[in-house]
Order: sequence, then structure tokens, then C-alpha cells
Amino acid sequence: MIEVGQNAYGKSAIRLVKVVRGESPHRVRDLTIAIALEGDFAASYRDGDNSAVIATDTMKNTAYALAGEYLTGAIEDFGIVLGRHFLAAGDEVDRVRVTIAEHAWRPIGDARDAFTRDGSETRTAVVVVGRDGTAIRAGLDGLSVMKTTRSAFSGFPRDRFTTLTETEDRIMATKVTVSWAYDLAVEVDFERSYGAVRATFLEVMADHHSVSVQASIWIVGKAVLERHAEVAEIAMSLPNLHHWTVDLRPFGIENDRAVYVSTTEPHGLIEATIRRSDG
Repeated sequence: MIEVGQNAYGKSAIRLVKVVRGESPHRVRDLTIAIALEGDFAASYRDGDNSAVIATDTMKNTAYALAGEYLTGAIEDFGIVLGRHFLAAGDEVDRVRVTIAEHAWRPIGDARDAFTRDGSETRTAVVVVGRDGTAIRAGLDGLSVMKTTRSAFSGFPRDRFTTLTETEDRIMATKVTVSWAYDLAVEVDFERSYGAVRATFLEVMADHHSVSVQASIWIVGKAVLERHAEVAEIAMSLPNLHHWTVDLRPFGIENDRAVYVSTTEPHGLIEATIRRSDG
């Protein structure tokens, strides 16, 4: 027997910009949204029956139409609005996944109506609204972080292919992708929580001594869970963007950890999820 397996469909890369003019300076909300529906859509694949298929163009238009009234706070709240709307659109829909990236614009000086795009990081949210409940992950992507000291890597196994020198003092640089799941059993202020978790991440990253990127993920993740009861787990992906000390000895120059060559490829990639245990 041949059947349709797991499937989903929706609209991706919906570009939405909203200008809030009642504030000074104005506030620019710049979002990229994806909406995906899961459910009983097998007939649309198997039989060409579109009677239950909400047009993806309708999804795009709905995001625009609801933004005026409902895009007033955190992107997580707007994701919930969109998810609930499409969950109620038909019995065939079992689950709605709304993914939102918010791109930051910062005012230029004291101007109330002029901005520059801040591409240093992107705020993210994934909201899944289903008939069995709601799940929300918040996060950020593309945040570049560097530690110029208090970073080491030693004690690793060596074989005939190992050339890396052990070090107790190196540059640690990474471009962070981090997301965390909320425990919705407690009331969450998404705007406040995002800022607080981000602040904890940066504070602990700056203050700790890193013996490896793996250890840094543990130290930072543990601090987030200890300080923020609404966070159930936190996942991090940290590429190790190497900075190699340039050998200037052929030129008769000593280089005591001052001049480096930075590389982006190849790079190490360290990933882990730190979560609360049942024990």
C-alpha cells in the first residue's frame, strides 16, 4: 500500500514592515515570517482535492492584515495570534508553525524618523500552536562574540595527524545561534524575558574563564536556567572562528599574542542543549 506520509505546506519569507508613528523616535518593526500548516491534507496530494487547502497567498495577506492591530509587542505574541487564527481556519489543520525573525533598526542620533539597520544580530521566535497545546522557542542568530583572553584549549588526545598546539590563552570568537524553550506553565512576559536572557548570556560569556567552547556552553546555559525560571531548556550552536597567531619570526619580530589572522572556514562547530532534568 502506498500512502501520503508526514507533510506540511505554507508561505515562507513573508516580508512585513510596520512603522509605529506614535512614539518618538518612530519604531520600525521589520519581520520575516514563515507560516506552515500540518494536518489532514493527504487528499490534496493524492487526489488533487484543494477543498481544504488554504492558499499560501491568503497566509501572506493575513499576516499583513493582522499586523496593524496585533503586532504591538513581542514577536512571540504575534506568532500566537497567527497560529490561533490558522488553527481555527479548518478542522483539517492540526498544527500551525509560525517562524518569525525580527531585524533591528536603530535611530540615527536624536532623529525621530531616520534609522540605520543593525545587522549584528537577529531576534527569532518559533511558535507552534496545535490542538494539543502551544510551544514557543525564542532566540537570536548571528551575534558575534569575542574573548581576547581567559580562553584555553588543552588536554585533548593527540595522534600522528594532530598539529594543533595546546594553549592556555587564546582568542575565542564565535557567531552565536541560541534558542530557548519557554515553560508555558508559568506566565511569561516575552519582551522582558528576551532582554533578560540575552543580558545573562552576554554577562556570563564575558565573565567566565573558558577551558573549551563546550565548557562555555555549559556555564552559560546553566546560568540562564538558574536565573530564569520560565526557561525550560536552552540550545546553542557556536562555531569556533579561529584566530591563529601570525609567525613573525622570519622577519625578526616577536609576536606576543598581538597579531592574528582570522578565519571563517573551516571552523569547529560545537552544539548542545542544556535542560532541566526530572531528578
